[in-house]
Amino acid sequence: MSSDPAHGLPEPEQAQRRPPARRRPRPTALVPRRAPGGYDLGRRVAWVSALVLAVSSFTDWYAGHSLEGPPIAVIGWHTGVLGKLVFFVGLVVVALAVGRQLGVELPPSIPESLVVAVLGGASTVFVLIRLITIPDTFADTAGRGIGIWISLAASVIVIVAGLLQAAEEL
Repeated sequence: MSSDPAHGLPEPEQAQRRPPARRRPRPTALVPRRAPGGYDLGRRVAWVSALVLAVSSFTDWYAGHSLEGPPIAVIGWHTGVLGKLVFFVGLVVVALAVGRQLGVELPPSIPESLVVAVLGGASTVFVLIRLITIPDTFADTAGRGIGIWISLAASVIVIVAGLLQAAEEL
């Protein structure tokens, strides 16, 4: 190493140079990050609301007092075909979730989100019919119970779950 005779410092061209710092490579594609626990929210909401929907057909849809005096409560299952259909719609949506966990999926041409939303819509229509028209055998003695409102809320939430699933698929 040669030095400058006047100052005793190394000459600039011969000074030891540090190698340039390595830069981290930049990712070529940006991948959106999902919030922890937010993945499959639509599917979780679907099976929980479908389970509530199925169970709600065994809650009181009509409640009141009979002419003789004792209180009566009529569960959704005993209101006719529509009460039974509400139960089976909830059961089918739960079966879709269980099947998906076991590895059984619908064909690609039939999106699961569409099936869930359509089943929720059908269930909502069934509950609304029973909400608007009380069966003739209970019309004079019963009003609407809490169970029919739970069924209506669960039906609407099944529709929302289907829409959430569709948004997650995009």
